[in-house]
Amino acid sequence: MPEQVYLLGNLVIMLAYAAIMLAIIVPVARARQLWINKLGVATAMIFFTCSVGHGLHAFMAIRDLDHPGGHPGGHLGGGWIWPSAVWDALTAAVGIYYWTLRRSYKVLLQGGTIYSSPGEQHRLAEADARELAARNAAEKHRGFLAAVVEHTDDAIVGVNLDGRVTAWNRGAERLFGFSAGAVIGQPMSIFSGDAGAVADQTAVIARIRHGEPRIHYEARRVHRNGSPLELSINVTPIKDAAGAVTGASITAREISALKEAADRRRVADEQAHQAQRMQSLGNLAGGMAHDFNNILAIIVNYTEFAIEDTADKPGVQQDLQHVRAAADRAMGLTRQLLTFTRGDRAQPQDLDLNVALAEAREAFAAVAGDVITIVGRPASGPLPVHADPAQLQQVLRILAANARDAMPEGGTLVLEANTAEISADARGPQPALPPGTYARLLVSDTGTGMAPEVAERVFEPFFTTRPGQGAGLGLSTAYGIVSEAGGSIAVYSEPGVGTTFRIYLPLVAAPAPPEHREQPPPGDGRTVVVVEHEPPLLRAATRILTGAGYQVIAAATGPEALVVIGDRDVDVVVTDVVMPDMTGPRLAELLRERQPGLPVVFMSGYSSGMLDVTGALDPRAPFVEKPFTAQDMLHEVHDALAGRTRSAV
Repeated sequence: MPEQVYLLGNLVIMLAYAAIMLAIIVPVARARQLWINKLGVATAMIFFTCSVGHGLHAFMAIRDLDHPGGHPGGHLGGGWIWPSAVWDALTAAVGIYYWTLRRSYKVLLQGGTIYSSPGEQHRLAEADARELAARNAAEKHRGFLAAVVEHTDDAIVGVNLDGRVTAWNRGAERLFGFSAGAVIGQPMSIFSGDAGAVADQTAVIARIRHGEPRIHYEARRVHRNGSPLELSINVTPIKDAAGAVTGASITAREISALKEAADRRRVADEQAHQAQRMQSLGNLAGGMAHDFNNILAIIVNYTEFAIEDTADKPGVQQDLQHVRAAADRAMGLTRQLLTFTRGDRAQPQDLDLNVALAEAREAFAAVAGDVITIVGRPASGPLPVHADPAQLQQVLRILAANARDAMPEGGTLVLEANTAEISADARGPQPALPPGTYARLLVSDTGTGMAPEVAERVFEPFFTTRPGQGAGLGLSTAYGIVSEAGGSIAVYSEPGVGTTFRIYLPLVAAPAPPEHREQPPPGDGRTVVVVEHEPPLLRAATRILTGAGYQVIAAATGPEALVVIGDRDVDVVVTDVVMPDMTGPRLAELLRERQPGLPVVFMSGYSSGMLDVTGALDPRAPFVEKPFTAQDMLHEVHDALAGRTRSAV
């Protein structure tokens, strides 16, 4: 019986020590510390040898049981069995004590140790307390950052590598109009707007996946209600603990207001630069004109002397007369230069622009021929200005002559007089004049038009697009005359369409206060389609209408508008008249085939008079002339929705 108990005890202790050995060596191996954690490996070896020793004891006990009396006086026979059993019990107790210590100290091969003294345990407790405090501080910091992310005005969006939304803060809810519950798990295309934007987003995610640390770009996206959003976007990768890219963080900020402000600064800078350039050219031209006048005075006087001295030589006198005629033409050019530089004295007086317009129309009709139709549209009442009548007629002759040259095959010339408001709030190009109400003359033609780079230089002296046909001083002279009268002149032109010159002059008497217009009612969520090929004006019109409560769908061209509208019904369309690919009236026709009676408001840099008389636009169609103010735009849209039209002239 004692032999069986001895055998069983050794087998149990062998298995226990083997288990302890495995409990030590397996974590060491998993932690890849077999070569650096020498204490752990040595302890495992001790328990291994103990396990083997008890296994040998068990083996010997089994052998004695199989061969009783085979080993008289052997290790297991006689009186040795009890000391051996006591020793085995002691080693078993040691193993149990080790296991208890190991569990109570909660130390398992951390920092290269498998046992710690009570003093070390105290230090470990302090370390645990510090770690807990650091963990709590980190959690508090993460909570603070989460609150910042959640409440920031910028949209912060998390996406995975498949382009699906994984995070959506309140800024994103405000910017795009979708709640987090509605958008998380959805593809980014939910706020893309079109196929091109989806392709851009996919390309950006691919670049992040391939290791780009940061991507910044500007793009147009759409609000839930269809309104366009001009965004500044930053994309950065999201990485896991191993450094692998698992997604992307997208920060988006609405920059329509910033872009509009930048557009205004750019226009103001261009106007200031143009004024400085014209002043510099004027100073140069003025100096040249005075010097040439001195030279021409010598030529003219000595030519006269020579003519007097050669009365008996008619052939020589004839040659000298040619010299004198050339000198007279040169003096005419210098007078034009002096007019441009405001160096030629004007004789201003009060006059009515309607009268000046009628005189110019009558004078030009005599030389226009049958191929050019002249249309006059005077203002409904007097337009008193203070200017030199002869110089003003000279300006109109110059502009009319340019219009005639731009229409060699014939066309229409429109002469208009009206008033115009110069406003700091107006969107679109306008002259650099103080805000106020001005008298305005418009000279429009249906000629060849000008490219933008040509239109920028037309008022420079000696600049001409027809070398050999003029000195290039006509429009610079007109510029000088109008500037001398305290006004300004501007040009709007498109190749193949035509040109409009606008002359602004201060009114002599304060005009009657403008008729008070009530604030137009809000849009109440009605859908407006805005079609404009100039991005700054598209942004301006979109912001005006969105701020008034309309839902805006924006497009740069007619074909794009047809695509973005699709099959849905809209309430009103605001479109430019002259655009690439498709005109505004043609777009209106196509949209009204889908939605009969759809109200359409037209915009143009050309005058309504020119568009009316040339048949480009129905005289009764709602119309906004560029530059336009927010009130102009909102009233026309409201009138169009109410079914009101312009009065035909």
